[in-house]
Order: sequence, then structure tokens, then C-alpha cells
Amino acid sequence: MRTITQHTYGGPEVLTIVDTPAPRPLPTEVLVRVEAIGLNPLEPRLRAGEFPLLGRPPFVLGWDISGVVEAAQTWRFRPGDEVFGMPLFPRAAGGYAEFVAAPALHLVRKPASLSHVEAAALPVVGLTAWQGLVDLGGVTEGDRVLIHGGGGGVGHVAIQLAKSLGAHVITTARGDKREFAASLGADEVVDHDFADVVRDVDLVLDTLGGETALRSLEVLRPGGHLVTAVAEEDAGLITKFEAAGRRFSGIAVEPDPVALRGLVALVEAGELRVHVAETFPFERIADAHRLLERGHLRGKVVLTV
Repeated sequence: MRTITQHTYGGPEVLTIVDTPAPRPLPTEVLVRVEAIGLNPLEPRLRAGEFPLLGRPPFVLGWDISGVVEAAQTWRFRPGDEVFGMPLFPRAAGGYAEFVAAPALHLVRKPASLSHVEAAALPVVGLTAWQGLVDLGGVTEGDRVLIHGGGGGVGHVAIQLAKSLGAHVITTARGDKREFAASLGADEVVDHDFADVVRDVDLVLDTLGGETALRSLEVLRPGGHLVTAVAEEDAGLITKFEAAGRRFSGIAVEPDPVALRGLVALVEAGELRVHVAETFPFERIADAHRLLERGHLRGKVVLTV
């Protein structure tokens, strides 16, 4: 099979296509013939060596996959089943490949209403939004929720999820992302300093960190809750929130078939759609990484196999 591998840290040019043996699924695993691969902003940072999540190269990036079961060592799926998910994160899943061996419990059946491209775009961002808003945040009807970066991958899913939970959704978005965020159902879209106009928020979902996470303290009601996907280990930030009587939670996304099935139910009910900004063929992985690094994308970038 073809695999996109890197043998050194560096720019997009270090990503090379090589021929390797296909993996063999262990008991409780399936072998997936991959049709599409969702890309995430974390991956260019790992490629460049900004932090050693996967150790030193060589390694194969990629977690978001959608495809067809080729072989199964489990009763949960049979060959021919269409599946998608985010296997093994944060351990290496080898997702940039034509075949992936994955735990069956890290995958769910792909609904007919989602293409492989759309399904591959959903797991990381959808699970981050679900685990932040539902599992950690406990968002319920009538809550005021502020979602930072509403036009991005996590943000655009989080807007729709929060609306499905009955929340009043405020989001930050600028430029052409403002109209995009509004089209997803956001009740308020703020394109300037949010701390000047937003108040009495029950929960903030932060995907930006830095000054944005700190200034979120100003908009939370007493007892309000910041859930951050990027500043979870900032001890100084945690201290400031706790001293002010606000809750602080950091989220590191995990494989979760229950949440994935919840997202599928929303898709099938017409309450959630995943936006794909651009697709690239497998051979153009370097171009896909360059686009990711430029940032300011609406939704996700997907590789087709």
C-alpha cells in the first residue's frame, strides 16, 4: 500500500509517498481501506517538530479516516461496511495511508447521508465539540454559550451542536466567516472585541488560547465555565479563573463511539453539517499542508485516496 511518511522534521516537502506492507488487524480490530482522510491544524505542527507527540521521525501522521472495512477481527463489523472515526488518538494511527488497522470501538458506521469526504472531516472536530459542550460543559436549554473561532473546524460544528442543545449561541468570527457562522445558526456573531459586548455567559468553548482565553474571564457569569482545547495546561490561567470564581476545564479529545453516534444522529436529523473547505488528492499532501498552515479556513481540509 501507499503511505505518506516523513523521515525528518521540516516543511511540507518532507512528506513523501512510500510503499509499505499493509497492516494486519489484531483481534478486536478491523482493516479499513481508506477513502478519505481529514486533516487537522495539529498535523503540520507535528510534522515540523514543534512538540514530540509521536516521538522522532520516521512516522505517519493522520487520525481522521473514512473508508470500507476490508477485513475484520471482530463481530462489530463485516467486510464491506462503511465506517469512519478517529482511531488511537493521541497515539499514532497511521492515517495518511491507503489502509489503516484500527480498534473497532474507535469507529462507527458511516451514514448514507455523509460522503466519505464529509465523514473524514468530522471526527476530531466533532468529538472536540461534543466532549467540550456535552461531556465537560453539560450545556442545556437556555444556556448562553460563547464559541471562539466559529468559522473554523471545531467552531463551525460546535455552533450547530450548541444550537441542537437549545443554547443561545454567540460566536466570534471575522471577514467572510461572519456570514458563514450566522448561516450555521449562531444567534450573535461578534467580529470585533468580544469582551466589549458579551456578558453573562454560562460557558465559553475556546479553540484559540492566549489572550482570547484570558479575556474570556471577563464575559463569564459567576460560576461560569471555560472549556479550552488549546490552553489546558496553562497553570497561570487556571489560577486566575479559580480565583475569580469561574470554572476552568481543559479538553484533550479522545476516541468515543458514543459521541460519534450522537453526531451521526444530528447529521441524519438535519441538525449538523460538516463544511469541507477544500479537498486534495493523496499525491498533493504537501499542498494540503501548505493550505492548513496559512490558516483562516472555513471548515476542514480533506485528502482523497
